[in-house]
Amino acid sequence: MAELMLRSPASTPAAAAAPPEPVVATHGCVRCGATVPIDVALCENCNPLGLAQPSASQVHGTAVAGVILAVVLLAVLARVSVSGIGPFAARFLGAVPNETGLAVSVAVTNGGTKAGATSCRVTDPDLRFGGPSALILSPEIPAGQSVTFTGTVTVFGKSSKPLQVDCSAP
Repeated sequence: MAELMLRSPASTPAAAAAPPEPVVATHGCVRCGATVPIDVALCENCNPLGLAQPSASQVHGTAVAGVILAVVLLAVLARVSVSGIGPFAARFLGAVPNETGLAVSVAVTNGGTKAGATSCRVTDPDLRFGGPSALILSPEIPAGQSVTFTGTVTVFGKSSKPLQVDCSAP
């Protein structure tokens, strides 16, 4: 009787002789998009002389420098756009009950050289360690001028009381 021998495909001499294909990481050429190894930026067609290619630190350094420059420019632009607005001096004129809370009247003076608006924090001076507060927004106040306006606050109930108002620059 002939003996039958079974072999798995991995144990055959042909399978054992062929090494596995190595995986090569690739990406696109930065100029034309052709597939190149991961450590190369330009393909042979785009860099026929084999000139030195930019290193990763050069590329990332340029990007970081661009971000830092953009942040500095935005900060300078923001500073220039709000310079000359304020300071604002506020005076509490009165609080009258209305259907939703208190109508708070405030007189605000813009001590700056540009027109601007401000937000005013309304607090109860009887509450020495905090307590509720509300913000009311002023209309635009011309430079060196005063404006009287009324805003509604709901956190102090509906009974008239003396309040404290503090306005700040935007």
